[in-house]
Amino acid sequence: GGAMAPKKSQSPLVCHGHSRPIVDLEYSPVTEDGYFLVSASKDGKPMLRNGESGDWIGTFEGHKGAVWGACLNSEATYAGTASADFTARVWDALTGDEVQLFQHKHIVRACEFSKGQGLLATGGAEKKIRVFDLQRPDAEPQTFEGSPAGIRCLAWHADDTLLVSSTGDKGGFWVWDARAGTIAYHLETEHPVTSIEIAPDDATFTTCDGGNVRFWDIRQKSVIKTHSQPFLIESASYSKEKGYFAAGGEDMWVRLYDFETLQELDCNKGHHGPVHNVRFAPDGETYASGSEDGTIRIWRSDFHKEEAQA
Repeated sequence: GGAMAPKKSQSPLVCHGHSRPIVDLEYSPVTEDGYFLVSASKDGKPMLRNGESGDWIGTFEGHKGAVWGACLNSEATYAGTASADFTARVWDALTGDEVQLFQHKHIVRACEFSKGQGLLATGGAEKKIRVFDLQRPDAEPQTFEGSPAGIRCLAWHADDTLLVSSTGDKGGFWVWDARAGTIAYHLETEHPVTSIEIAPDDATFTTCDGGNVRFWDIRQKSVIKTHSQPFLIESASYSKEKGYFAAGGEDMWVRLYDFETLQELDCNKGHHGPVHNVRFAPDGETYASGSEDGTIRIWRSDFHKEEAQA
């Protein structure tokens, strides 16, 4: 027997359109019209795409600075964005029109719609979290004080009763009581947390800090397992139904792993700069990566199986 044939690499769907680095990606859940992907970029022009094909649907025009965060509500009828222009904005995802502008006093880094209730949480350089009620946009937002540093990531949890945050320069993540606006508890990590994803089961958290991807059983407040690399992993995503997780970081490659064994299943080359975001589509069939190179790439989850059968 000769040497093994070199492993084939897959050709992803490549989404062009942004002129600067991609810094945030979020999929909607599956809706009546399929599912969608929103991207934030330093070019200040967040974009909406068909989540399956990657096809461009529209651009939300109006920010006057880099857009650091982007999110979609559960029905994918609204997009939220967080920007260096000191504003967070809400957009009609069907028309592209700006619906709300929320002025802040410093760079806004993260924004996240609640699952129900019509709330938008924002955070950034001001070290505080604001929660805006979209039904009462002129009302003062609820403000959560006490973050030890500027907010990096936000995620809603436990039927919108808890809100999870991380900071740009202190390790760990904070879980806030969303009604009281106070810190319920803090879980420690070695380095600042650059990505927080809460699985649909609402029990498994996936976080990245430094070179570590950590999976948490949040009910036990404990780490289930940790996967570490000798380089910065900025983002990771877990597909429970597939039993895979995907991760990307400063080495520019997007890797797929078996969750149980931590075995690497696929190593995708193609980006020409660090990978800032990795997220699975809601059906787990594909995962998207966003990079410093300004492109989004959409990869097939089961490519390694197709290869094994070939």
